[in-house]
Amino acid sequence: MPTTQQLQEFTQQVRRDIVRMVHAVNSGHPGGSLGCAEFFTCLYQEIMDYSTEFTMNGKNEDLFFLSNGHISPVYYSVLAHSGFFPVAELATFRKLDSRLQGHPTTHEHLPGIRIASGSLGQGMSVAIGAAQAKKLEGDDKIVYSLHGDGELQEGQIWEAAMYAAGKKVDNLISTVDLNEKQIDGATDEVLPMGSLKAKFEAFGWDVVEIKEGNNIEAILNGMADAKSRTGKGKPVCVLLHTEMGNGVDYMMHTHAWHGKAPNDEQLEVALAQNPETLGDY
Repeated sequence: MPTTQQLQEFTQQVRRDIVRMVHAVNSGHPGGSLGCAEFFTCLYQEIMDYSTEFTMNGKNEDLFFLSNGHISPVYYSVLAHSGFFPVAELATFRKLDSRLQGHPTTHEHLPGIRIASGSLGQGMSVAIGAAQAKKLEGDDKIVYSLHGDGELQEGQIWEAAMYAAGKKVDNLISTVDLNEKQIDGATDEVLPMGSLKAKFEAFGWDVVEIKEGNNIEAILNGMADAKSRTGKGKPVCVLLHTEMGNGVDYMMHTHAWHGKAPNDEQLEVALAQNPETLGDY
């Protein structure tokens, strides 16, 4: 079991990977990736039960589906450092013929990726289907999914949420990255969504809030709470309050870095704020 310090060091390396990947091709989405670095670290280094001997059906292991696929840099970095594919492959991000496209794809058979994602609103439906398949097969493992808060402006999310509660899909934990920002600005300015806690509860879900979504211990405790609520007749929603661009000071507290790569000087500033811990690719 990794210590909190080891998880923090892992996260720090993930942040380095993120900014280096998007800088190298002047393309990608660093803001949300940085904001979810701690969450992905905890998920793959501590929370989930999985095998790096990857199979598409994932029988007898926990599954994860990334719905907001544009934050692929954090996903790829954590998968690589968790042993799914060589860390050196991160250098091919968004390049021609790479398995590491801007949004995750499946046709190139990248270990760890079970769905093509990035068409916002679809990931919860897929996760529900996977969770129901596990029930049918007598598999007691859990299905996890991650969604952007802006993504919840998609109607399909709420159709899926209604279905999951109605069919008692209680082996599902869907996390919302609640950073209150999207590509065009603050979510409250683009399309206010009111209380997401009240909405999910009204749809029949059990809701856990993690107020410090960039704090390792808070994430571990909150996700343990969420897991303890599975198997009780309701799907579980985790509202993860994060800061977009976390760990790189000039990317924080703004939506401007949702989909913009740093230049050479900005990259060096970001790397200086996140010293190397696991070795760069």
